[in-house]
Amino acid sequence: MHDIAAHSDSHARRADGLVHQFVEVDQQRDAGRLGMWLFLATEILFFGGMFTAYTVYRSLHYQAFVDGSHELIVKFGATNTAVLICSSLTMALAIRAAQTGKRKSTIIAWLVTTMILGIAFIAIKLYFEWYHDWLEGLVPGFHWFSSPGHAPHTPGMEQFFCFYFFMTGLHALHMVVGVGILTVLVIMTARNRFSSQYYAPLEISGLYWHFVDIVWIFLFPLLYLIGGRYPGS
Repeated sequence: MHDIAAHSDSHARRADGLVHQFVEVDQQRDAGRLGMWLFLATEILFFGGMFTAYTVYRSLHYQAFVDGSHELIVKFGATNTAVLICSSLTMALAIRAAQTGKRKSTIIAWLVTTMILGIAFIAIKLYFEWYHDWLEGLVPGFHWFSSPGHAPHTPGMEQFFCFYFFMTGLHALHMVVGVGILTVLVIMTARNRFSSQYYAPLEISGLYWHFVDIVWIFLFPLLYLIGGRYPGS
């Protein structure tokens, strides 16, 4: 009888997702959240350093940065902003579906939608924006030349595009990592790993996804809207 009770208790804990080093599910969930927030704090320091460097060089070469910004296509940046905002919504809906005990097909549908939006963001960035920049000779160190009908390239403009590719490139890399995480979550959901009692991996992954989206909310105006430019202008 003791063995049966122990087995039953172990099965209940596995159903709740509780692992042996924690006393209760709430403690495990709080530890996971704390770990993710600490990781995001390091990411804030990382991106914060880039934003600080960008601000310094922008103050030194403001007009060149404005000229460089005007070479970017605002409608693509605005479209990607809308895509990421929608992806944050679908990620939140996936977490809410798990919290309220919805069917796994519903959770998977929201996760896959989020993945599609993330992939769409990366595709727009790579195929439409960066490819256009390459054709226009706007890639410092690799394909840098002044195109007819465009502002002459200056050293300040080259610095702007160095920041542009470095900052948007790192952000895109984070998006790729996020899509990979979502793929794992879809597999876990398909294997019935989540329930209304256990959804911590979805929750902490959502924190990461929302953070990456927020970073883009700062990148869009800093890179695309210098000098009073607005979407559609």
